[in-house]
Amino acid sequence: MKKVEFIPGTSIEGQSAATRNLNILLRLLEDDEVSIIGVWGTGGVRKTTLVKNLNNELLKNVSCFKLSFSVVVWVTVPKLPIDIRKIQAQIASRLNLQVDNEASVESIANKIYQRLKKETSFLLILNDVWEAINLDHIGVPQPEYPAISKVILTSHFLGVCKQMKTNTKMNISTLKEDESWLLFVKNARHVANLEYIQPLAKEIARECGGLPLAITVIGSSMRGRTRVELWEDALKSLRMSEPHNKDVEKKVYMVIKWSFDSLESQDIESSPEQRSKHVNKKRGDIQSCFLYCFLYPATIPIDDLIHCWWAEGILGEHDTYEQAYDRGITFIETLKDACLLEADKIEIVTAHVMDCVKMHDMVL
Repeated sequence: MKKVEFIPGTSIEGQSAATRNLNILLRLLEDDEVSIIGVWGTGGVRKTTLVKNLNNELLKNVSCFKLSFSVVVWVTVPKLPIDIRKIQAQIASRLNLQVDNEASVESIANKIYQRLKKETSFLLILNDVWEAINLDHIGVPQPEYPAISKVILTSHFLGVCKQMKTNTKMNISTLKEDESWLLFVKNARHVANLEYIQPLAKEIARECGGLPLAITVIGSSMRGRTRVELWEDALKSLRMSEPHNKDVEKKVYMVIKWSFDSLESQDIESSPEQRSKHVNKKRGDIQSCFLYCFLYPATIPIDDLIHCWWAEGILGEHDTYEQAYDRGITFIETLKDACLLEADKIEIVTAHVMDCVKMHDMVL
């Protein structure tokens, strides 16, 4: 059995931000204090590309002993609802472990546990986790000190990282404007730098909101297009959130749709006492709250937003405004964790700053 299997994917060579993130991950893998690493960020920031490059980096002759894992296991986590059996099947296949498909989840978990315990060290990469997974249910041994074996998970949601008790939560942010432009030109090629095209090309790159996936897909779709009308039409389509071709719709907008749809399954925690007291009261509609944000052109003061949600009746039923406000804060934090809203601030008067949120550029 090979220690590491090559995972096909896009190389990050020459991309400074992605290379920095890769080096951070490699350092975390060397840290004895870190056993579970959460990599999170909005759809399209290329979390999967990052961990694929990490996996393939470990194929090379790594000089550091701590990066020489006995086995690296890659798992693509099924979309909701998560199927533990499918995760176990991928791990068992990678370990050349024979399991009975008719056996119970617990029995298979025990076999995986015993097999992994035989390894000097292992790295388990769980890619695209949409809700928290109990590692015990899969059969993954609990972290020990020093942390020789590691687990890396990627997710859209900070909350998932928290629930899975990650030691480190690594946020993959969007690209800066200059990095976005370099990546756009790399994919659109020389046409983007034509004198009569470049102003439009830069506007299109800006509309991608720093999302590497959007920049790559949209840049590639414009490659070889020398008519200015095509660039004007693409820019107009992006500003109206209308995909100008099927690739953009499938690879970019569907990622954002997944984030929105998954809000239904995100459990907004409440205590048993709260649940019993308000059992017959509506809990509020987080999707409607998010859609309400489209009424605002840019930055939204948090207090104003919650008051509007309350007035519209989409925060649910509460005995006091304070309870409704608490629910509003919970919704905002959940939307921020899902990378659908971003934190922001505005200065009203000198030295007085108001906490705000804004929608991501690609969502708008």
